[in-house]
Amino acid sequence: MELIDLTLIWIFIIGFGVFMYVFMDGFDLGVGILFPFASNDDQRDVMMNSVAPVWDGNETWLILGGAGLLAAFPLIYAVFLPALYIGVFLMLAGLIFRGVAFEFRFKAEPHKRRRWDIAFFGGSLVAAFAQGAVVGAYIQGFEVEGFSYVGGAFDWLTPFTVMTGLGLVAGYALLGATWLIMKTEGDLQTLAYRIAGRMVLTVLGVFLLVSLWTAVAYPHILERWLEHAALLWIFPTLALLAGLWLWRGLGRRAEGTPFIATLALFLLAYLGLLISMWPYAVPPHHTFWDAASSPDAQLFTLIGLLFVIPIILAYTAWTYWVFRGKVRIGEGYH
Repeated sequence: MELIDLTLIWIFIIGFGVFMYVFMDGFDLGVGILFPFASNDDQRDVMMNSVAPVWDGNETWLILGGAGLLAAFPLIYAVFLPALYIGVFLMLAGLIFRGVAFEFRFKAEPHKRRRWDIAFFGGSLVAAFAQGAVVGAYIQGFEVEGFSYVGGAFDWLTPFTVMTGLGLVAGYALLGATWLIMKTEGDLQTLAYRIAGRMVLTVLGVFLLVSLWTAVAYPHILERWLEHAALLWIFPTLALLAGLWLWRGLGRRAEGTPFIATLALFLLAYLGLLISMWPYAVPPHHTFWDAASSPDAQLFTLIGLLFVIPIILAYTAWTYWVFRGKVRIGEGYH
């Protein structure tokens, strides 16, 4: 009998990596989604400069999560990639377009910047929607025989996954708006307050709609909620309190509170999702232990990762410290 459950350790590592990606890349995707709302090029310059020093480092967590999944849970790759190939392709294409826009927008002549503005907005929008649709596909489950996916290429695209995709777009827009509240001032900050105020109600409404839809469409999840009602009711209650905290922070024109409260909303939604789907890695049949690689493979990869994660955390913290403070017109990435 093993004294240490390596699979459980890997579940925590992958879960942490995914949340760090959603949190850290979420706000810069949100800034891209809000790009069309800027009234002039100066505001767009400031918006892009607010995330330019950190966006590529934020995506390190996506690489970490993807590589960790392949090493520790190969069955997830074997099912998810065939099932979600088009959705994953759209996400990566969106990230590529916005990455290119970062590099070329400031170097383009003023009259040619429009195309890179569109690339930055479109790439952010597509990547955010694809990520939300993938989450919805995970909730609705996969058609699997044995350890192979046997469904169609577009089974992931349903009204439910469209809703979760649009919901994550709204969530990222809220996260981006609260980030801009912290990092900007003047007219752009005022715009961010206004957008954040509208997005709070939208995001809370989407949370409620997705929860009701899930309960009606997927009885096995509803059964789990009813079995652990006392535990799962904690998350909606805390989410409501976080929403009120966020709303109050916006009303008081606080700068840091709205961003922290939005992160709390995301964390509660994420934990609620994990508990609702536990212990299934490939719902509705295969658990994380079914999907895990051999203990030797898990241990070998884990040893290397234990060195890598502290380094990532250290340079991420250092980057945010160096680029702390407000971003102003004429300052930033060129």
